[in-house]
Amino acid sequence: MSDALPKAFRGLESLKVSNIHHWTDKTFSFTCERPASFRFRSGEFAMIGLADGDKPLLRAYSIASPNWHEELEFYSIKVPDGPLTSKLQHLKDGDEILIRPKPVGTLVHDALKPGKRLIMFSTGTGIAPFASVMRDPETYDKFDEVILTHTCRELRELDYGKHLAAQLEQDELLTEMVDGKFRLISTTTREDSAHMGRMTDWLKDDRFAQATGAPLSPETDRVMICGSMDMLKEHKEICEAAGMIEGSNSEPGDFVIEKAFVD
Repeated sequence: MSDALPKAFRGLESLKVSNIHHWTDKTFSFTCERPASFRFRSGEFAMIGLADGDKPLLRAYSIASPNWHEELEFYSIKVPDGPLTSKLQHLKDGDEILIRPKPVGTLVHDALKPGKRLIMFSTGTGIAPFASVMRDPETYDKFDEVILTHTCRELRELDYGKHLAAQLEQDELLTEMVDGKFRLISTTTREDSAHMGRMTDWLKDDRFAQATGAPLSPETDRVMICGSMDMLKEHKEICEAAGMIEGSNSEPGDFVIEKAFVD
């Protein structure tokens, strides 16, 4: 943006939106053009938003596309009275959003020690950063097995994750990259489905161990967690009870969480 614009907008860029898809009445995704100079690590987030009068209205959004994609993808919840999402959900092809081109975040490989299994626990739109990580070649170079869990209230809310998993199988480049290492476990908490229950309950009553072949172990597993504050807290307690140490960009550990999206 030009320096002639109000100071509040300086350092921001405008990006044209396309490929808007409404997955449910509560969730949608969209892509936008990627600035040539924009670099990020898969799993990071950026501040995006819209102009709100003479000020920008920005919120933290995980970049759902992997770092090699030519476009930036975002996956969002719809909040009827939300300051930003109440407007974002009405985007049309050709509209523009604002972005602060300084991505950050802890759900990245640099924050984890080497391991054999990468396990990504997500609820709702918390799957967004893992949509990036699961499509990154580095993920499959670093880990022998990659497990993504996605828990939502209703079956339709799982469609985005299932779509991503199908892409891995259908894309020639991605299929060769993954080579059978990836697994998606989708569960619901309200609507009846083949797999019911919160993943925290699965971890506590051994359903997770039965489904994946082994319980959580600091010797082999590295964990990423993204969801509500309560979900983060409970998963963190489970990881620590298993002997895992929380990591960060400055000091890699056994598990990492992302708090940027929690109000």
